[in-house]
Amino acid sequence: MTTLLVKLFIKNSEDVNDSTVRLKYGTLGGAVGIVCNLILCAFKITVGLITASISIVADGLNNLSDMGSSVITMIGFKMAGKPADSDHPFGHGRMEYMSAFIVAMLILLVGAELFKSSVSALVKGEAMPTYSVWAIIILAVSVLVKLWMCLFNRRLGKRIDSEALLATAQDSLNDMVTTSVILLSVGVSMLVKLPFNLDAVMGILVSLFILYSGLASAKDTLDEILGTPPDKKLISEIENTILSFKEFKGIHDLIVHNYGPGRQFASVHVEVPQYTDIVKCHEQIDLCEKLIDEKLNISLVIHMDPIDVNNKAVAKAKESIVKAVREIDENMSIHDFRMTPSGEKRTNLIFDIVVPSTVKLTHEKLGELINESAKKINPTYCCVITFDNDFTGR
Repeated sequence: MTTLLVKLFIKNSEDVNDSTVRLKYGTLGGAVGIVCNLILCAFKITVGLITASISIVADGLNNLSDMGSSVITMIGFKMAGKPADSDHPFGHGRMEYMSAFIVAMLILLVGAELFKSSVSALVKGEAMPTYSVWAIIILAVSVLVKLWMCLFNRRLGKRIDSEALLATAQDSLNDMVTTSVILLSVGVSMLVKLPFNLDAVMGILVSLFILYSGLASAKDTLDEILGTPPDKKLISEIENTILSFKEFKGIHDLIVHNYGPGRQFASVHVEVPQYTDIVKCHEQIDLCEKLIDEKLNISLVIHMDPIDVNNKAVAKAKESIVKAVREIDENMSIHDFRMTPSGEKRTNLIFDIVVPSTVKLTHEKLGELINESAKKINPTYCCVITFDNDFTGR
């Protein structure tokens, strides 16, 4: 069914990085959500009012909020598809994350209202509602519809890597669980007479589940808005592509900026032998940047760092410092290593160190420890260190 709908309504559906195609995916997901939730809302509220069931009415209102979420998702995709302008030179792609966050807030609102009404009914000792066969039929159909909507939005979300559609899929899963629990309480209440209001108890349990899933969804989307480390597989692909050029001996200071799906920019420092022809090196950098753009859809800027690869004394000094640094923390790494001519009293070792977020020592303390280790290797060594942060999350 999902494949059929995609073929019918989305032209060039495989080109998921195209903003127009992404907009069509978002519009399709939103339109399906609006139609399905509107029908479910109407039936559930009608049955809930007839049977005086808090949980069924609340479930119907939940579908009404889901319809609003679908509208927000469609608006989010529409705004995200807008081209870059003078006020937003990197485009509007992050609006997808914003719409997903709004959906998460609506989920939390529904959960809080359901919890409030359920607790109130339990405290006041309201009687258990009387159900009919129609209530069971409507709830059972709703479970099946929500299951299909969950799978539908999840497939679309994974296909285009959309947090908004994945949040909608999670919301549909929450609704399926909610309705299943209510259906269970209806069945139990029709078979067994209980001394308490099972409808209200189930409403409390369902509301807690909705609140938990809403918080989880909000955290995921907020992380995207604030900025998360790039995917480890993506980092590996960038590194392997760059180092496939024989002129490039190493890379460091890789930074990837995410401005929404399909809108990624990156910068990196590439180490090259200091005697390399600058014109030829620049040509290789251009080719590498173009290759990264074609393979990974990332706009990359490469900075060239010349290093001495033929000096044995420099290589030996670097090896000893690398070992000393890794004894402090094995995840730290050094780059841009240079050494001044050896002196009787002072030999400067100039280099940068990438410090992962897991290292809790201050830069001042790290500098003291590294200089102490360097002095043990050679009393004339004096380390001139520039500390860098690791922006890859490793």
